Amino acid sequence: MPALKKIALTITSAALLSGFVLSPAAAADKDTSDDKQPKPPSTMSSLGGEQLGKAGTQVNLGPGAPVLPKKLSGRSWIVADAESGDVLAAHNSHWRLPPASTLKMLFADTVLPALQPTTLAHKVTENELSGVGEGSSLVGIKEDHTYTVHDLWLGVFLRSGNDAVHVLSEMYGGVQKTVDAMQAHAEELQALDTVVVSPDGYDAPRQVSSAYDLTLIARSGLQKKDFREYAATASADFPGEKKKGKKRESFEISNTNRLITGDIGVDPYQGIAGVKNGYTTHAGNTFTGVAERNGKVLLVTVMNPSAEESHAVYKEAAHLLDWGFAASGKVTPVGQLVPPRSLDTGTGIGGKGATPAAGAVQGPGGKAEATHASASNGSSGVGTALAIIGGLLVVLAAAVFLVNRRWPMAGRTRGTETDATETDATAAGTKDAEDTGKAGKSAEDTGKAGKDAEGDPEGAGATASAAPTDKP
Repeated sequence: MPALKKIALTITSAALLSGFVLSPAAAADKDTSDDKQPKPPSTMSSLGGEQLGKAGTQVNLGPGAPVLPKKLSGRSWIVADAESGDVLAAHNSHWRLPPASTLKMLFADTVLPALQPTTLAHKVTENELSGVGEGSSLVGIKEDHTYTVHDLWLGVFLRSGNDAVHVLSEMYGGVQKTVDAMQAHAEELQALDTVVVSPDGYDAPRQVSSAYDLTLIARSGLQKKDFREYAATASADFPGEKKKGKKRESFEISNTNRLITGDIGVDPYQGIAGVKNGYTTHAGNTFTGVAERNGKVLLVTVMNPSAEESHAVYKEAAHLLDWGFAASGKVTPVGQLVPPRSLDTGTGIGGKGATPAAGAVQGPGGKAEATHASASNGSSGVGTALAIIGGLLVVLAAAVFLVNRRWPMAGRTRGTETDATETDATAAGTKDAEDTGKAGKSAEDTGKAGKDAEGDPEGAGATASAAPTDKP
């Protein structure tokens, strides 16, 4: 080989080698493994604080604060102090995403107070079940059968039954009236990323919420004693099919929230006390939870983790709760959970995000039979958590806002609020409980149909179709 050609090859090789040696970041940038993951919108609401409107992970670590858990794959998540409203850390928390059945928290927070007493009995008609979407998760309600309102709420909270949601919606005045009321309530709560199209969270065009909004909604729902007890119930008896000449039997249903009941690869979380999980084709897995440890109550929401491991949404939520309890008092909040509009005294914490982000849609999408584990004294700590949450969160103005002297509600006296809180805490703390081992049993389903359609595709449960496309 001519000498000149050898020199040219040597120079070329050296140039290529130096490119790799001197520019490792450039070489790493060629890894496109994450290119298929959707990116958050460039503009998001900053309601609750400027940092919450920024894309990516937001956290202000102080001295001695633990670092955030590694390998968090949720498109959006948030962890917040349920009492003070401090947001300890967040990741794309205002990204508008399909919520799946976590939207049932808004349904319950809107409708539950209106359908009282829960002992009210209702005979189900064919028309009331006609609007249930194909592939929906079901509790197993039968037409021409009678159920109490209490039964139906168990179906909503434990089995995430869209059949129960539709019956309750008709009792409320119809699906459209329910949707309108839910939207109005979301706006009152300042859950301004949320657009409601279906009452059950079934995938629908333009239906979105955010980790921030779902946390606001959960915080509101937890002010209500019935909401707290249903959300913390691990298992219950549900009325079965009535056969002629025979006594109507019941079957056991279990909560699909695996941080309450546990499952293979995921243990019941110490101190967990609800709230709601979800899964649809477009939403992926979603979860909002509340837990207590040493008197501190935290809320967490995780939306659509990309990790392929089983129960990723629960594992990531548990890691964030562990971090939040360890980091409490050692981080500077990145924002606040805002109060409802009717309690907002204009303290200014909302910043410029007090209105929804631009665009309607951004991004892709008592209880006798419920005492199985409505408050558990077992290893999950549900009983303790429920009692403490009852004391801290029972009345929105008293337990959250007046305790922190931030947004006092006019026309209420401190003495009255304290009495209400203590009464509810006592009621919650004295609920009968059963060991969580029994709570972990699979629910019997009357149709014996395919996969669980609720936030946990590996579980067992009834669905509306053998070939579901959307599974709230």
